[in-house]
Amino acid sequence: MSGALSNIRVLDLSRILAGPWASQTLADLGAEVIKVERPGRGDDTRSWGPPFLSGQDGDESRESAYFLSTNRGKLSVTLDVATPEGQAIVRQLATASDVFIENYKVGDMARYGLAYDDLKAINPRLVYCSITGFGQDGPMASVAGYDFVLQALGGLMSITGERDDLPGGGPQKVGVAVADIVTGLYATVAILAALSHRNTSGEGQYIDLALLDSQVAMVANMGLNYLVSGSVPQRQGNAHANIVPYQVFKAADGDFVIAVGNDSQFRKLCAAIGRPALAVDQRFAINENRVRHRELLVQLLQETLSIGTVEQWTSRLQPEGVPCGPINDLAQVFEHPQVRHRQMQLDLPHAGTGRAPSVANPIKFSETPIAYDKAPPTLGQHTREVLTTLAGLSDAEIDALAAKSIV
Repeated sequence: MSGALSNIRVLDLSRILAGPWASQTLADLGAEVIKVERPGRGDDTRSWGPPFLSGQDGDESRESAYFLSTNRGKLSVTLDVATPEGQAIVRQLATASDVFIENYKVGDMARYGLAYDDLKAINPRLVYCSITGFGQDGPMASVAGYDFVLQALGGLMSITGERDDLPGGGPQKVGVAVADIVTGLYATVAILAALSHRNTSGEGQYIDLALLDSQVAMVANMGLNYLVSGSVPQRQGNAHANIVPYQVFKAADGDFVIAVGNDSQFRKLCAAIGRPALAVDQRFAINENRVRHRELLVQLLQETLSIGTVEQWTSRLQPEGVPCGPINDLAQVFEHPQVRHRQMQLDLPHAGTGRAPSVANPIKFSETPIAYDKAPPTLGQHTREVLTTLAGLSDAEIDALAAKSIV
């Protein structure tokens, strides 16, 4: 059974996370993804460890967990795109591709003769996606952008972390590179939309995606809280700016989360913990008032919740329809019966180490299920195969390029 994008070929000149996250998603959806990497070094994240995957002999390989997390399902071709020979091969591959993804600094692709206009001239149907920190124009266009910096500049750290007046207060980054990941997902959406447009118009197009733009977009309701009120949102720790109670509570043996999203759930919470009077108290009966009287309500709830254990409260609240749950570490996550049932942990055959773990794509299709048949590639694993079949090079020509470290 073919994947939904089995008719699409992606030429991927991106590295690190945002671009590779987009191309991995496209690969999961069935596209053929050709990842172009620097000879001898490859994607920067290949060396971002430890941890590194253990080889078949038990020794540590040079396959980093970071690289493995975002390069499943791709073909790896080593190619020096800074050389005229490498650029000529990229142009040849681009004529046979539907999508081109790159995250070089602004102007680099033009200097190499690989800008959108250059490739459009030889393949007008090409969908070309550039991913940068700050976009192709504006006063910061030439500045390199990393996720941590973008979480700071884009406002996310200002609303993440404990309140300044509480222990541990201060700005915090999110535990994963969410600016990169969200930009990668926006890139995937944009590419799919551009391919749909191409199906009706016959024309490709250029996509300009910036981490900063994506970060500003993803603050979502917090951005609108500011734009509507004029008040700058402050850090709430694990609490929610617009909903109460929606935060971490301390049980007798640890912490757990309660996420009450409406008044009906609040009434169920109060009944389940033996405090039904709170649900009819005018200070707490509706969410608007609960937000206004947040401190008092949380104190009253905490007095009761501190008596029982996490398991006692969650087993009592969940059947009553009150959203709640323990705070799992990642070992507990991958052992969770629901996660195991949904088959979110994968084990893939790997050319270098025999086997490689992976985390499944959350998309579940009824007609075009994702086929997890390619682990992240070893560096240059498919160079000869791709250059022979798509670039028309002979073995002798490839050997000559390898002798000059171009491939």
